[in-house]
Amino acid sequence: MAQLVVALDVPTVAQAEQLVDRLYELDVLFKVGLEALYGYGDRIFAHMEARDVRHFIDAKLHDIPRTAGAAARQLVRQGTRIINVHAIGGNDMMRAVVDNVEARAAELGMTAPHVFAVTILTSIGPEDLNELGFRGGLGETAMRLAALARDAGCSGVICSAHEVRDLKRYFGEDFLTLTPGIRPTGSAHADQKRVTTPREAVEAGADYLVVGRPITEAQDPLEAAKAILDEMR
Repeated sequence: MAQLVVALDVPTVAQAEQLVDRLYELDVLFKVGLEALYGYGDRIFAHMEARDVRHFIDAKLHDIPRTAGAAARQLVRQGTRIINVHAIGGNDMMRAVVDNVEARAAELGMTAPHVFAVTILTSIGPEDLNELGFRGGLGETAMRLAALARDAGCSGVICSAHEVRDLKRYFGEDFLTLTPGIRPTGSAHADQKRVTTPREAVEAGADYLVVGRPITEAQDPLEAAKAILDEMR
């Protein structure tokens, strides 16, 4: 069964805490992205730990191996289920993150979080890929980066739901996929270029679905989240 990840992409800690309080009984994960991590990371982590909820730290690490590995070690805490890196950082960087995450988790006596590698951001379209100088299309590029991530010991990748079927077919069901760019039917796409509905993502085989604005900007975030969970089922 795919799991819903609610993105706490809101400007204040009060808003983030309110969302956690409204939604934590739904057994969802909460995504702490760059806005929250840099703006109020310590406070929201303390709040989530008090609520005993699981979270995904969307730090998108991308640096030299030693620095990325040291940063990953600092991110591991009780409740952390996923940490991510940019696959384009290469094998050595991803391996350094995986090794440091596993070592720190062992020190804390907890199950090691998954390390997921970002392939191609869902805000990137074919024309953007060409501009950046990548050879091949979106699917081919995602597949190459996913192979690097697998070889580096990552649990899976972050990708568009459009690539999930091919990734699962090639790497197997145990190689996990986390898909942003999820928009319920009728929702605005905003800055996302490659979107799918919750149902389409689940049917493709996605393991985790990230949803932000359709929940966080809804008049009733709880009802919005429940509707998405119903669609996922």
